[in-house]
Amino acid sequence: MGTLPIALGFGAGASARRGLGLAVVGGLIVSQILTLYITPVVYLYFERLQEWLQGEHPEDYRKDDPIAAAGD
Repeated sequence: MGTLPIALGFGAGASARRGLGLAVVGGLIVSQILTLYITPVVYLYFERLQEWLQGEHPEDYRKDDPIAAAGD
């Protein structure tokens, strides 16, 4: 929130500082998206890849899971 006035460009000489403010705010937004959304998805894919490489398949889990078996 501290760099938001710089990014919006208020005050004297604001046009000179606007690029820096936009870069900081944009970097914070991109890093939040990467941290909160992309990283967990990548971890899930790595977990599925590891299970697949070890020979475990999702069909094996359906036999032991009563909730998934009830949907059949």
